[in-house]
Amino acid sequence: MNWAAAVLNRVDRTTFFASFEESHAVQYFYEPFLEAFDPELRKQLGVWYTPAEIAQYQVARVDTVLREELKIADGLADKRVYVLDPCCGTGTYLIEVLRRIAAKLKDDLGDALFASEVKKAATERVFGFEILPAPFVVAHLQLGLLLQNLGVPLGNKKTDRVGVYLTNALNGWEPPKGPKQHLLFKEFEDERDAADHVKGQDRILVILGNPPYNGFAGVAVAEERELSDAYRTTKHAPAPQGQGLNDLYVRFFRMAERRIVEMNKPSQGVVCFISNYSWLDGLSFTGMRERFLDVFDSIWIDNLHGDRIVSEYAPDGRTSETVFAVGGKSPGIKVGTAISLLLKGSQGGPRLLYRDMDQARADERRAALLDNLGEYRPLRPVVEIGLPFKPRSIGKAYLSWPLLPDLFPVSFPGVKTSRDGVVVDIDRERLVDRMKQYFDPKVSHDQMRRVSPDAMTSTKRFRAEAVRTQLLERGYLPENVVRYCYRPFDVRWLYWEPETKLLDEKRSDYFAQVFEGNVWFTCTTRARKQDFYLPLLTSALADLNVIEANVQLFPLHRKAVGGALLEPAGRTPNITGGTADYLASVGACAEDVFYHTLAILHAPAYRAENGGALRQDWPRVPLPDSQNALVESAALGRQVAALLDTETPVPGVTIGGIRPELKPVAVVARVGGGSLNAAAGEFEISAGWGHSGQNGVTMPGKGKIVERQAAGAVTRDVYLNEVAYWQNVPPPVWEYTIGGYQVLKKWLSYREKRLLGRALSTKEVVGFTEAARRIAALLLLQPALDANYKAVAGAAREWTP
Repeated sequence: MNWAAAVLNRVDRTTFFASFEESHAVQYFYEPFLEAFDPELRKQLGVWYTPAEIAQYQVARVDTVLREELKIADGLADKRVYVLDPCCGTGTYLIEVLRRIAAKLKDDLGDALFASEVKKAATERVFGFEILPAPFVVAHLQLGLLLQNLGVPLGNKKTDRVGVYLTNALNGWEPPKGPKQHLLFKEFEDERDAADHVKGQDRILVILGNPPYNGFAGVAVAEERELSDAYRTTKHAPAPQGQGLNDLYVRFFRMAERRIVEMNKPSQGVVCFISNYSWLDGLSFTGMRERFLDVFDSIWIDNLHGDRIVSEYAPDGRTSETVFAVGGKSPGIKVGTAISLLLKGSQGGPRLLYRDMDQARADERRAALLDNLGEYRPLRPVVEIGLPFKPRSIGKAYLSWPLLPDLFPVSFPGVKTSRDGVVVDIDRERLVDRMKQYFDPKVSHDQMRRVSPDAMTSTKRFRAEAVRTQLLERGYLPENVVRYCYRPFDVRWLYWEPETKLLDEKRSDYFAQVFEGNVWFTCTTRARKQDFYLPLLTSALADLNVIEANVQLFPLHRKAVGGALLEPAGRTPNITGGTADYLASVGACAEDVFYHTLAILHAPAYRAENGGALRQDWPRVPLPDSQNALVESAALGRQVAALLDTETPVPGVTIGGIRPELKPVAVVARVGGGSLNAAAGEFEISAGWGHSGQNGVTMPGKGKIVERQAAGAVTRDVYLNEVAYWQNVPPPVWEYTIGGYQVLKKWLSYREKRLLGRALSTKEVVGFTEAARRIAALLLLQPALDANYKAVAGAAREWTP
């Protein structure tokens, strides 16, 4: 303590506090301090400094809405306007509210009178709740200094205090049913009672701030979960899917909604939060959006973008920073954010207004917010796709077409391994050898740990030594080494373990449906990276993340398991009764509608016209009005299927006489000409295409590409190493993606020699060429796929489930 005092005594206090007033030094201090002291705790508590421009903008918007919509002429300065920041942190929003009040009162009352009225506001009607002691203390310090600088300092009496309370904002809004709980210190009881008075007695008209994004162990989560229950059902929109409603910020929205809409008499007020923007269109939040449209009169959305999880980009191609970035350095917030202003009590009737703030740099976006408080466009959210609070493009007839599960009732999630380094391998022999050692009782646990660290590393759901001990009693199952569609155009080998958590989610019901003659296409209800994920087709067992998201796999056929065989040959088409009726009406078979669906989903025009809806739900599929149209569409779908399934040779593309337009694509070549020498290491991939990231995850690298002109167009040479390369890979072929994966680059990243442990075989080198030619052939099919889609959509059969 003496050392600390000696340090503080050397501070020039006058200079320090003068600087503090201008630069918000306390907030800047608090966050970097906690980052250095305990970064994990900082992340857990959601301690992120809110840039001043964000608070200024939200306060200005609230003030404008109070004046223009609720006809409160003095806005925040009106004595009837009670304000609450329920998660006030170090007081950023409260300071800004009081500054705006001060500016208005100074203009109205002059220098002699305004300051005392500001103090009255700070102590009687501008409130902050905070659950963490450190920012609570800082907030008191900031507000005290603000009043001191205005010439109306707080006195020494306990009652002379600003309205910031150490409390949990998410409970205590209803009177307790029993006697109040006694706390360890009377001061804590006094603090709770004062906060409860604000919660139960004052008519709060404005709730604003930056609610926390993550849960905290000190919060009574079980008691608060019911706050989000109001959003877990819908009246008209599709039911919520997923776990998003468990995010803590959702409870703050519900707390604010309940306080403004249900507890105020008459129902009136404003909610303005900056938060995770997932709720604007996420499948978990359909009930939340539907409710807001029901209970609020007006809603304004500022989409601030900045999602780093999906690598969001601005329209000019630059990386979109989080709006919280300061000086180009982004804090731990990786999700995109939005400012939402919800109004109850306006006279203009229900409306939803939206705008994108999509400048690349955070400082550019914050400046744009302050420069422009308006310029919104009205939105009419569509109930059938979950009422997204973002613009969505949908074709005129799209909503009349059947959803994918209306056609094909059965689908399965892919296999989740969680231990790829044990049960998955590019080389069958290496996998078999590793699994035989795993099941060999002569190999000790320590020896096995050296063979495969993943096999002997315990996790919360996997006790490595106990699992191996159990499986040693049963032994190795050689018939369970199966083909495994790991990533697009990347089929490997899997040891499918039917017991324990060696294989994390084995999907036994799905595994039983993988048989010769059956094929599957992939689909998701929502693409994590926003764009619709092209379906992949495979005849092999597939990974849960085969197209980057949590994938569902739709089979052509299904068979009875553990019961009587179905006809013919023990299998039945995977179609609904509605699909069967449709096929009977046009005289076609289940395979036709299966492959027709693949053709439609791969048409660029289909995805462009209906991209908004495709982000929200299963795709809808137009059905041809005649047998000929269905058969012709299915024929295109079969071509797509053959090109996607690397287990299927394709005449003219991978076997036989290669088509002239494909023959020049991705030809293997040697720098300076001549033959490649595998023995000299010239089949090794060492150009930096991949490296091992955290927890052994393979991360893509920059690699080596040389762009050049060929036949009047730009093409690329893709290098294995300094000697060998694939010549003439056209940019659209190189950039082709399925799901979240750039197909060819992803394939290369896994086969860097330091990761694969060997050079490529001749078959694998040729395999890259074949994959590039498959992709080129798919791209050449696109005009025919578009023409087919437009013809079908223009004369689609009316769907009757």
